[in-house]
Amino acid sequence: MAERKTISVKVFNKAGEEVGKVSLDAHVFNVEPHAQAMFDAVQVYQANSRQATAKTKVRHEVSGGGKKPWRQKGTGRARAGSSRSPIWVGGGTVFGPTGVQNFKLSQNKKEHNLALRSALSSKTKNGLIVVDSLALDSKKTKDFANMLKALKAETKVLVVSDNLDENLILGCANLNWVKLVSTTNVSVYDVLNVDNLIISKDAIKTLQEALN
Repeated sequence: MAERKTISVKVFNKAGEEVGKVSLDAHVFNVEPHAQAMFDAVQVYQANSRQATAKTKVRHEVSGGGKKPWRQKGTGRARAGSSRSPIWVGGGTVFGPTGVQNFKLSQNKKEHNLALRSALSSKTKNGLIVVDSLALDSKKTKDFANMLKALKAETKVLVVSDNLDENLILGCANLNWVKLVSTTNVSVYDVLNVDNLIISKDAIKTLQEALN
């Protein structure tokens, strides 16, 4: 079997200092981005995130309408049997959302993996930051923010870790421009929607095993 191609990237510690290099599988982190696969993955993500709870009231759900507005004949006006009629202001809605809409989409595993590998590869060229460890000594937001500052990642950030311990979760909880996910929950949308992707060496290994 031919040896898999790799690319080498720098590894930093939490102080922002370069502490070595790591080899990334080119099949995962250095493919030619497939625009259509990524577009489909983002569309699936956004569609499946919809709550789809919009609802309008139909004729039998609006109030009023118990009495005939006026007699059937002799008024010169059109016949009317109820103020609940859809043609009346305040009447029921016809063909409106029912509250049970289904906007769910799906994407096959092969195409999704291609989309994720494409998104990761695009970040490898601009925005990938590999750290030796994301284990924190405290759960203070200030300490986590200082780490991001040292890594020069102070705009929209996605943090991917194998171990979501309490310190890491609480450390970034108050930073609305930071999203923390596990390696099993990385989405194409999240990767493309940030400026920087911070990932630990252990998380890289797990991702490569899942996407090969």
